[in-house]
Amino acid sequence: MLRTRIAVSVAAAAAGLAVLTACSGAETAQPVIAPAAAGGTGGGQIANGQVGNAAPASNESKLVVADVASVGQVLTDQNGMTLYRFDKDTAKPPKSNCDGDCAKAWPPMLATGDVQVQGVDKNLVGKVTRSDGTEQITVGGWALYRYAKDTKAGDATGQGVGGAWYASNAKGGKAGQAAAEAGVVKLSASKIDGLGDAIVDQNGMTLYLFTKDTKKAKTSACNGDCAKTWPAVLSNNGKVELQGIDSKLLGSIKRADGTEQVTIGGWPVYTFSKDLKPGDANGMGVNGTWFVIEPNGCKVGTTPSATANQAPADSGAGSSNSGAGGTTY
Repeated sequence: MLRTRIAVSVAAAAAGLAVLTACSGAETAQPVIAPAAAGGTGGGQIANGQVGNAAPASNESKLVVADVASVGQVLTDQNGMTLYRFDKDTAKPPKSNCDGDCAKAWPPMLATGDVQVQGVDKNLVGKVTRSDGTEQITVGGWALYRYAKDTKAGDATGQGVGGAWYASNAKGGKAGQAAAEAGVVKLSASKIDGLGDAIVDQNGMTLYLFTKDTKKAKTSACNGDCAKTWPAVLSNNGKVELQGIDSKLLGSIKRADGTEQVTIGGWPVYTFSKDLKPGDANGMGVNGTWFVIEPNGCKVGTTPSATANQAPADSGAGSSNSGAGGTTY
């Protein structure tokens, strides 16, 4: 049973149906394509063969516990750069699932000889062999990464990105208040450059609807490989907080795997795996079926009063993603 801070009565739910009529031509409107976000999926600038802050100032590998103002106590490297862990990795057994473009945005902390520690239990430190044969440092089994968008010691701009990246604490766990509140889903009205009004989650990541879903069926048509590309926004035991969104639009559906997915205006909502930071909207218009969702439960550009900006076609970010069996999402 989905809970919000505002009780929704049957009458209010009926009123919510009237709100849904604000979407004009939601099934047939032409896609509005946003320009690719700066940096794309690559993240960071490449210089002398290194990406972002990947190049250490020395050949020494060192783990240091330090205080970062926006997060608290975190692990840093020998240069004071914040180190992160990735929820899609595994700790038992240790395994990194960040390669290719992901590893450009999140350079792995590679082991160079013995790893020195300061404020870290040496017994928690290990190494994992990556797909390219290099060795990556782990703490508590979790592989460690830098973030290409952090430019100086003390930066922690990668905290909470994609709802999967968090600064690591001294034991390999998630550091900071954002991590502590990760179990609460917070949906807010926001604005996306080139698109206008949109809904974002508690990490500032853009939310989408899928036109192959149907509001009447109360199911999601995106499962399996599709759900890896377009992760469903789950209600986490019904804890959903709204800001700038009418509570009458809030609902939920049961997914094929038994989890509970949040709906807005009857549409199941998703994030996009290729959005790397708040403000990205690389999924807008993909295959003509994925659209950023507005706070009124419509897809962007279909509200009668909206004056959607027609932007140049996205070069690359809007390409289809192939799943098993050649299916595209």
